[in-house]
Amino acid sequence: MEPISVALLAALAGGAGGEVGREAWGGLSALVRRRFRRPDGNEDASAVSSGEAELARLADAPDDTTRAQALSTALAVRAALDAEFHAGLRQWRESAERLDAGTVHNSISGGTFSAPVIQGRDFSGLTFTAPPAPPAGEPDEQV
Repeated sequence: MEPISVALLAALAGGAGGEVGREAWGGLSALVRRRFRRPDGNEDASAVSSGEAELARLADAPDDTTRAQALSTALAVRAALDAEFHAGLRQWRESAERLDAGTVHNSISGGTFSAPVIQGRDFSGLTFTAPPAPPAGEPDEQV
């Protein structure tokens, strides 16, 4: 299994994707908290991280790519040792990657803009209270 994208993990930890993103993060959290089962029957996997500590650290600092990488690595190692976790992680990954939670592509080209331009993703509840700029060539109205 290919490692889980660091960008995806960081985006979900940071709340990207709104409610769907929060549900995906919750699903990963629940999966990580399941009992660690090794193929040799040894449930004491203290030498290998379950991913819980890495998950909590990333939740505390979602912009820290080092923490996201640590979680990705812990998930990959655990998936290699725990077939049940591997299957659950694969299913979680397929649904989470459909969110496209970390990809934003913005482009503005040509001309001069006379209106506000906002670039980003997943905006809600925006309000603009400034009056519109006067048309080009007309003087500002004095009040």
